[in-house]
Amino acid sequence: MDPNIVFPTWLNATVGTWRSDPFGDAGQRVQVEFYVNENTFKERLKLFFIKNQRSSLRIRVFNFCLKLLTCLLYIIRVATDNPGQGAGANHSAGQQNAPSGNNKCVDCQWNGSVQDREINWELIFWVDRKVPVWAIQVIVAIISFLETMLLMYLSYKGNIWEQIFQVSYLLEMINTVPFIITIFWPSIRNIFIPVFLNCWLAKCALENMINDVHRAIQRTNSAMFNQVLILICTLLCLVFTGTCGIQHLERAGKNLSLFNSFYFCIVTFSTVGFGDVTPRIWPSQLLVVIMICVALVVLPLQFEELMYLWMERQKSGGNYSRHRAQTEKHVVLCVSALKIDLLMDFLNEFYAHPRLQDYYVVILCPTEMDIQVRRVLQIPLWSQRVIYLQGSVLKDQDLLRAKMDDAEACFILSSRNEVDRMAADHQTILRAWAVKDFAPNCPLYVQILKPENKFHVKFADHVVCEEEFKYAMLALNCVCPATSTLVTLLVHTSRGREGQQSPEQWQRMYGCCSGNEVYHIRLCDSKFFGEYNGKSFTYASFHAHKKYGVCLIGIKREDNKSILLNPGPRHIMAATDTCYYINITKEENSAFIFNQEERKGRPAGGVFDGPSQLPVHSIIASMGTVAMDLQNTSPPDPSGGKLVPPTVNGTGGRRPSIAPVQEIADSSSILPCDLLSDQSEDDSVFTDEKGHSSTEYVKGYPPNSPYIGSSPTLCHLLAEKAPFCCLRLDQGCRHNSFEDAKAYGFKNKLIIVSAETAGNGLYNFIVPLRAYYRPRKELNPIVLLLDNPPDNHFLEAICCFPMVYYMAGTIDNLDSLLQCGIIYADNLVVVDKESTMSAEEDYMADAKTIVNVQTMFRLFPSLSIITELTHPSNMRFMQFRAKDCYSLALSKLEKKERDKGSNLAFMFRLPFAAGRVFSISMLDTLLYQSFVKDYMILIARLLLGLDTTPGSGYLCAMKVTEEDLWISTYGRLFQKLCSSSAEIPIGIYRTESHIFSTSESQVSVSVDDCEDTKDRGDESRSNDQSDHPLLRKKSMQWARRLSKKSVRWQSVSRDSSKDHAQRIAQQRLNLYRRSEREELSELVRNRMRHLGLPTSGYEDLTNLTASDVMNRVNLGYLQDEQNDHQNTLSYVLINPSPDTRLELNDIVYLIRSDPLAHVPEEPPVHSSSLKERRESSIDTREDTQL
Repeated sequence: MDPNIVFPTWLNATVGTWRSDPFGDAGQRVQVEFYVNENTFKERLKLFFIKNQRSSLRIRVFNFCLKLLTCLLYIIRVATDNPGQGAGANHSAGQQNAPSGNNKCVDCQWNGSVQDREINWELIFWVDRKVPVWAIQVIVAIISFLETMLLMYLSYKGNIWEQIFQVSYLLEMINTVPFIITIFWPSIRNIFIPVFLNCWLAKCALENMINDVHRAIQRTNSAMFNQVLILICTLLCLVFTGTCGIQHLERAGKNLSLFNSFYFCIVTFSTVGFGDVTPRIWPSQLLVVIMICVALVVLPLQFEELMYLWMERQKSGGNYSRHRAQTEKHVVLCVSALKIDLLMDFLNEFYAHPRLQDYYVVILCPTEMDIQVRRVLQIPLWSQRVIYLQGSVLKDQDLLRAKMDDAEACFILSSRNEVDRMAADHQTILRAWAVKDFAPNCPLYVQILKPENKFHVKFADHVVCEEEFKYAMLALNCVCPATSTLVTLLVHTSRGREGQQSPEQWQRMYGCCSGNEVYHIRLCDSKFFGEYNGKSFTYASFHAHKKYGVCLIGIKREDNKSILLNPGPRHIMAATDTCYYINITKEENSAFIFNQEERKGRPAGGVFDGPSQLPVHSIIASMGTVAMDLQNTSPPDPSGGKLVPPTVNGTGGRRPSIAPVQEIADSSSILPCDLLSDQSEDDSVFTDEKGHSSTEYVKGYPPNSPYIGSSPTLCHLLAEKAPFCCLRLDQGCRHNSFEDAKAYGFKNKLIIVSAETAGNGLYNFIVPLRAYYRPRKELNPIVLLLDNPPDNHFLEAICCFPMVYYMAGTIDNLDSLLQCGIIYADNLVVVDKESTMSAEEDYMADAKTIVNVQTMFRLFPSLSIITELTHPSNMRFMQFRAKDCYSLALSKLEKKERDKGSNLAFMFRLPFAAGRVFSISMLDTLLYQSFVKDYMILIARLLLGLDTTPGSGYLCAMKVTEEDLWISTYGRLFQKLCSSSAEIPIGIYRTESHIFSTSESQVSVSVDDCEDTKDRGDESRSNDQSDHPLLRKKSMQWARRLSKKSVRWQSVSRDSSKDHAQRIAQQRLNLYRRSEREELSELVRNRMRHLGLPTSGYEDLTNLTASDVMNRVNLGYLQDEQNDHQNTLSYVLINPSPDTRLELNDIVYLIRSDPLAHVPEEPPVHSSSLKERRESSIDTREDTQL
C-alpha cells in the first residue's frame, strides 16, 4: 500500500493493519480498517442528531422553540378570530339552504334555556385563520414534519409500529400533516387544527434538552430538579390544554374568551369552584371531565414521586450550593457516625470564637441522620449554619456536593466507639487520602486513634493521636495531680463565668480561673510584653504577671518554627518573637485602665513594697473584653524592694529572702541544674531497699520505638536490656526468684496501669515517667496489669526502661490485684477498655469500669485511682450517693451551667475537679481549637512530654509546705521561683477542707461519739480475725440494748431524749459500717494468705492517714466511711491573680526550663571536684528553698 495515502478527516478513530492471506499469494497484503462508528451516511447523521451531546442539544433547543412558537401562533389566531367569518367563507351555500328557524335557534344559544340550545358544529370545525398566521404555521409544520421523519428513520430498530404508535409521533402528525395538506387544498385552509397540543411536545423537548445540557457539561443531573421540572411542566400543559380546549368548544356555546377559560381552569383545578364561569354545552363539559380525570391520575403520581425524592433528599441532605461556597466560608466535618454529644461539642467549641460566627458547617456522614441530631439541627441557632449531607468521603460526587475544594478546612474524626479501633483508623486514613486527592489545598485536621497509624496521615496540617495524648496525660496525673483537668480546661473555650452565682467561694474562684486559655501575639505588637524587648524571658514573664496578670509561658523565634516553653533566663526577648501566654482573654480584647497617679506622671511605688500594697487585679469579663486595673505598674526598686521574711516565734531566725528578677541573666544567680550537678544522680548503680540486686542506669534515647513517628525523648534506661522473663512480675526466672511486688523491695510506691491490651500507646505512658528530668530516686515502679499478654514487639520496646513490669490479670479479679502489689501502690490508672466501648446502649459502655472502680474503693481505700471513662457524663456515678445533699446541689449547678450554654458544665463534679476522672472525648476540642490556634496541639504535646524540643521546658509540680507559707501570695511565689530557679508557675492544685451538709435521712457522726467504738475497733483488729462474726453479733446486741434504754430516757425529758436517740442511732450506724469494713478487710487478708503474700502491708480503712482521707474524698466518698463532717475537696486554679493567698499543701504547677539547654562544655571532672560541686549545690538549694 502506498504510504502516502491520507485517511479522510471525517472518519472517527480508525486503525489500519496489514494482514497476509495464508492461502493466497505470499506477497499479497490486505489493509483492514477498524472504525469506532460505522462509516455510513446514516451513522454520521445519527452521530450529529443523537449521539453527539452538543449538536443534539442545539437541535433540541431548536425543536423546543418551534413548539413554543406554534403555541404562540395559536394564541394569536384566537385573539384575531371572528366566529362568523370562518364558517361563512367556507360554507355559505349551506347557510343559505338552512331554514329560518335555525337563526332563532342560534339566538336561543345565547338567551334560551339549556333544553332549547343546539350546537353549531360549524363553529367548532371551522375557524377564522389569517393568511400570515397560516403561512407561518405551514412553514413550522413542514420543518417539524421533516425533523420527525428523519429522527424516526435514524432511531428505527426493526419495529415500525412501535414508533408509529408513540404519543409524541401521533401528536406530531396531528399538528403538521393537516397544515401541509392545506397547501394543496385551499378550501380547507380554515379547518380547526388543535395546535395547542404542541405544549406537550414542548414539555418532552424541554426534558430532553435538560438531559443533554448535563451530558454536555459532564455533570450529573439532579433527580429532584428533574421531578420538579416535570411537575411544573405537567401543570402548565394541563392548564393550557384545558384553557384552549374549553375556549374553542365554547365558540359554539357561550363564546368564552381565552382569559375566562383560563380563569375557569384555575378555579376548577384548585378545587375552589366559584361557579361564576361554567361551560354551557356538553362537548366542553365532557372535556372538563376528561381533563379532571387526567389530572387525578397524572398529578398524584407526580406528587408522590416528588415527595419520595424530597424525603430522600432530606435524608441525604441535598447539596451545598456553589454560589454560597464562593461567597460564604464553610468547613466540612467528616465522621463515620454522628452522635449528638460529638456534634454539640464541635458546634459549641467551633462557634465559641467570635470570628467564626459567619462560617457554615457542612457535615458529611455516610449514615442517616438520627432523631436527636435532626431535632438539634432544627433549632434556629443551628439550622441556618449547619448543613447535613449524607454521603461518603470516598466518592467525588459527595465531595463535590459538600464543595470540598472551596472549604476553609476539613475535620476528619475517628469513630472511637468501634470495637476494632485499627479498622476505624484505616477508614480515617482512606478519608484523609480521598480529601487530599480531591482538594489538595484544603487544610486537613485529622483525629487518629492508634499511634502506629500516624505516619499515614503525616501530610495533614494537624493530627491528634488519641492514645498518645491519653496515656501521656494519665502518666502525668500520677506525678502532677490533676494534669488532665489542667489541660482540659486550657483547651476549652470559656469566658470564666461558670459558678459565679454560686454561694461557695471555691466554685467562684475555680470557675473564674477556668476561663484562662493560651493566646499568642508578636512582641512588637504587644502592650503586655512590648516593653521587655531586650530583657530576659524570666524577667518578662514575672513582670508581665505582676503588672497585667498574664502568664508568659513560651516564645517562638521568627527564624525557628519550634515553640519553646520557658526557654530560661538566658533567652533574650526580641521584637520579632511570638509570645505565648495564659490569660482570661487575648490582648486584643483587653482595655487598659491606668491609675490616676500614672496619668499625672508621678512615680508609683513597687508592687511588693509592703504587705498592704499587694496588687489587686480586678478582671471584669464582659462580652469577650477584659478591663484590667493596673496598679503600681513601675518595676520594683532593686535596692529597696526586697522582702524581709517574718521572724519565727519572736526570734531572729533567718529565712531566705526573695531576690529581684534580673533583666539580663546572671549565671551566678541561677541554680545549677539538679539533674547534672547532684552526685546522687550521677551514680550509675541503683540499689533497692533490701539489697537484693543492683541495676546500672544510664541516660539515653530508647533504642526501640514501637511505632513510626514517636518523638525521641532522653530517658533513664538500663545499661543492658532486661530479658523478657524478668519483665514478668508474678513469675520468677533464672535471673531472679521474685514472685510478688513485696519481694522486690521497691523504695517508692508502685504505679499500676490496668489495660485490656499492650498497645503502642502504653509506650507514651512509660516515657514521661522515665524522662531524664525525673530524679532517679523519685522513679516509681510501673506495673502493667493486662487482660491479654503482650507480644514480643511491645516487650522489646519496654525492656530498656528500669522498673517496668507486667502481669496478666484484670481489675475485677482480687487475686490479680493483690499479686501485682496493689497494697504497695500509690496510683492505679484504669484505662477504658476497647471491648466495652460498643455497648448496645452508648452510655452503658462505662458500666463495668465504674462498678469495678467502686469495688476497689471499698477494698483499698488509701489507693489513688485515676479512671478513664468513655462518656464524660458518666463521671457523676463516681461519687454517686442517692441521699447526699451536696451531690444533688452539684448536679443542679451542672444543669444550670449547661442551660446557660457552658462548654464545661461537668467541671464542678468533684472527681473531675480533683483530676481523678478523665475522658478522652474532652480533648476533642484540642483539634477544633487548632483551626483558630494552630499552635495548641504543639503546646499540649510539649506540656505532656510527647515532644521534647531542645531548649523547651517541661511540666512539673512542687508542694507548698509550712516552711513556705511565709511567701504568703502567689505573686511573691512567682517572683521567688523566677529569681531563684527560673521556673514559671502556671497554676495551683488546691486541696481544702469543706463542710458538706447532709440530708435528713443521713445521720451526722461526731468524733467524740465515736471514740468508744474506735477503741473497740482497735481491740478487734488486735484479736484474731476468726472472732469477727461473733464481734459483729455482740455489737448489734449492744446497739439494741442502747436503743431500748433510749425509750426510758425519752419519758424523762423530750429535749434530752432527742439528743440521746440521735447519738445512739449514730453509734449503731457506725458499728454496722465498721463491721462491713472489717468483712472487706478479712476478705482481702484471706486472699493474701491463700496466695502466700504477707499481710503486714495491708491497712484497714480505720487506719487511714490524712492524705489517704484526702484521696478517698477526691475519689468520691465524702461521708460514707468518715466520722465527721470535715472533709476535703480539690480543684485546679489556672493562672490565679498575684494576690491569691497560698495555703498549706497547695501543689504548684511549674514549667521548668530545659536542664540540657545551656550545659557548658567542660572537661571531665574528678570525683573530688564532683563532691565539692555537690556540696555547693546543696548549700545553694538550702538558701533558696521555698
